[in-house]
Amino acid sequence: MTVQRVLILEDNLIIAMEAEEILRLVGVEQVEIASNLEQAVNAIHTERYDFAMLDVNLGDSMSFGFARLLAGRGIAFGFVSGYPDTLDFPHDMRHVPLLNKPFDEAAMRAFVDKLAAASRLSSDS
Repeated sequence: MTVQRVLILEDNLIIAMEAEEILRLVGVEQVEIASNLEQAVNAIHTERYDFAMLDVNLGDSMSFGFARLLAGRGIAFGFVSGYPDTLDFPHDMRHVPLLNKPFDEAAMRAFVDKLAAASRLSSDS
């Protein structure tokens, strides 16, 4: 499966742009950046995404509620975070793939592979 469209929810524009650049290097065709929850919710109501990458800590809120919305819609997602693991995440979010900041192309490629596989599973069911 070719990953064609990815949503990035990231409140730091520099990190979001770096993620977008690396995603394009690993073969993602279209990347949309949402800098807050409102933009991200609007994006999933108007577009279709193969998967979403969610910054855990958005400054004034966390992205776990949005992650649950994605799960309910069958959209694969993973977290991007400075947290070293998911042990402090809500119980239902501990299984979600995690890309640690800072990341490089190799880490992003592995992350995209996991999310593409999860996207395939959700679209097959």
